[in-house]
Amino acid sequence: MNIKQFINKAGWARLIIGIFLILLFVAAPFAGVSLASSFENVLARFGMFSILVLSLVPMLQTGCGLNFGLPIGVVAGILGGVTSMEMGLKGFFGLFVAMVLGALIAVVFGYFYGKLLNKIIGDEMLISTYVGYFFTAFMCIAYLFLPYKNPVSVLSYGGSGLRQQIPVSDFWMINSQRPDGTRESVGLLSNFLSFSIFGVKIPVGMYLFFAILAFLVWGFFRTKQGTAMTAVGSNPIYAKASGININKVRLQSVILSTVIAAIGIIVYQQSYGFIQLYQAPLAFTFQTVAALLIGGASINSTKLSHVIIGTFLFQGIITLTPTVINGLMAIDVSDIIRLIVTNGMIVFALTRRIDND
Repeated sequence: MNIKQFINKAGWARLIIGIFLILLFVAAPFAGVSLASSFENVLARFGMFSILVLSLVPMLQTGCGLNFGLPIGVVAGILGGVTSMEMGLKGFFGLFVAMVLGALIAVVFGYFYGKLLNKIIGDEMLISTYVGYFFTAFMCIAYLFLPYKNPVSVLSYGGSGLRQQIPVSDFWMINSQRPDGTRESVGLLSNFLSFSIFGVKIPVGMYLFFAILAFLVWGFFRTKQGTAMTAVGSNPIYAKASGININKVRLQSVILSTVIAAIGIIVYQQSYGFIQLYQAPLAFTFQTVAALLIGGASINSTKLSHVIIGTFLFQGIITLTPTVINGLMAIDVSDIIRLIVTNGMIVFALTRRIDND
């Protein structure tokens, strides 16, 4: 493969972003930012977000478009996590129960969400955006009345209603010792089988879990049902002529996407250290969509490579840019820069042609 072929295959957009990310790594030591810490933060962010980005794949494959209704799956995961904690379950078992409960709730939410999208074929991405905002707002009210009683979860001043942020440190996190002797609280998955190379901690557990889910998704789309989903997304007329129930297949893809999102947010929460409620689910939508588009996805199909490349590039840029520029400027404008870069990347991803590179 010559240079021209490589550029055409990779795409100018991803090459420019990739080069910019490399320059940030090069500039980090000059800005007083630890290179090892920079690598570690990017690797951790990839593990936290990769499954959420993966959750977009099923709906794209069936032509339902980008899942701007991602908060529905995120809320299902939140409810699964809070319920597991309400039951007093801890450790890997508690984390597993949270995922199972979140997945079961996501099946219910995804069913009604999919039914709605089947009624507005062609306008899914527009309507799903409003559905995501509506459902998040509705849950802001529901959180105040849900019958949870765990002191860790409820508002301390009222004794009822869920907090804005619920710490998971006593449930899904452990104390771990770093190579330099310092101790830190890390997520169970983040710490599982983790090791350090040149002072960079590799969160093997999160990567392994993502790899398992990615393999299952990859394998599913090679089954008869998965092939039907791909056929519906690429050529619905041909799929219908072949006897495929398009609405049923689309519904299944929406449910699958919602379930993966529910599991993904729990992986994120165990690493972040908190379950974030109320308006927080909305923050994940555009970041995951932008990451997938930057990775090279099209409107009707995507690959696992798009998930991996896009997540690494997007999270790398928004993680390093604020800290590096903040160090070079010697003033604290990291929050402002983070907002500018994050929203700039999202705008770029959403305005580029997603049917071609």
